[in-house]
Amino acid sequence: MRTESSDRSGRRAVTVLGLGSMGTALATALLDRGHPTTVWNRSADRARPLADRGARVAASAAEAVAASPLVIVCVLDDAAVHAVLDPIAGSLAGKALVNLTSGSPEHARETAGWAAAHGADYLDGAIMTTPPGVGSPDMMFLYSGSSTVLAEHRPALEALGDPLLLGSDPGLASLYDVALLGLMWSTMTGWLHGAALLGAEKTPAADFTPLAVRWLTAVAGFLTTYAPQVDAGRYPGDDATVDVQIAAIDHLLHAAAARGVDNALPELLKDAMERAAAAGHGSDSFASVIEVLRPPAAHG
Repeated sequence: MRTESSDRSGRRAVTVLGLGSMGTALATALLDRGHPTTVWNRSADRARPLADRGARVAASAAEAVAASPLVIVCVLDDAAVHAVLDPIAGSLAGKALVNLTSGSPEHARETAGWAAAHGADYLDGAIMTTPPGVGSPDMMFLYSGSSTVLAEHRPALEALGDPLLLGSDPGLASLYDVALLGLMWSTMTGWLHGAALLGAEKTPAADFTPLAVRWLTAVAGFLTTYAPQVDAGRYPGDDATVDVQIAAIDHLLHAAAARGVDNALPELLKDAMERAAAAGHGSDSFASVIEVLRPPAAHG
C-alpha cells in the first residue's frame, strides 16, 4: 500500500483501527471531510461499506499503521488495544497515536508509557456521543496527553467533533469521561423516575419532557453557583439548605410510593442528604453533600 501523508488539498492522512459501530462512524466522518483514510478491522467485511466511500482497506494492522502519520484506534477495550498493537509496536515509531477506546485512567497512563517506549506520540481520548453524533461540531471529544498531536492533527480531529484538550496527564480524558457519564446516568434515571411518576396518572413522557428540559437549564445554574463552594469547602446556605431538601424529598417519596413507583433512587439521594446533615451540614447548601461523597482524605 502506498503511504500518503496528505492529499493535494493538504488534508493529512489518517488510519482507523477497529470498525465497530464507533470506529466506522469515525472513519466515515474523516472521509466526509476529505481526509485520505485507511481502515483495518479483524473482520474484513466490516470495511466494505467504507471502501465504497473511498477508504483504503489495509490487509493488516501493520500495513494500516504504515499508511498514515496519524493512527486512531477504537476497539472494544484495553486488552483489545494491546492485542492489535503489541505485535506491531515497532512500526509505531514517529507516529501520532490517538486512542479512542473506552477505558480507565490507569489504562490510559499505562498505554501512554507503552507508546512512548515505542517512539509514538500518544493522545488519549473520550468520545462524548453515540455513533450518530460523530462528525458534529456540537459533540465533545475529550483529549489528554500530547498537545503536539492535537496541534499537528487538529483538522482531522475536528472532523470527528469538538476537540477539547484537558491537560498533559493521559488519564484525564478517561476520568472526565466516567464523571460525565455518571452525570448522564443520574440525570436520565431521574427523568425516567419522573416520567414513571407522572405516567402513573396517564401523563405522557412527551408532555413531561419539555418542562424537564427547561428545568435542567435552571439546574445548570445551580451547578455554576455551587462549583466555587465545592472548591472552597464552604457552603453558605443562602438558597436552600440540606434540611430543606430533606423535607422536600419526602414529598417525592410519598407521591411515588402512593403510586407504586420504585423509590430506590430518591431513597439513595435522601440517604446522602441525611448523612450530610448528620455531619453538621443541615444548614448548609446542597453542595455540602459532597463532603459525604469525597474520600476521607479529601475532607476539609
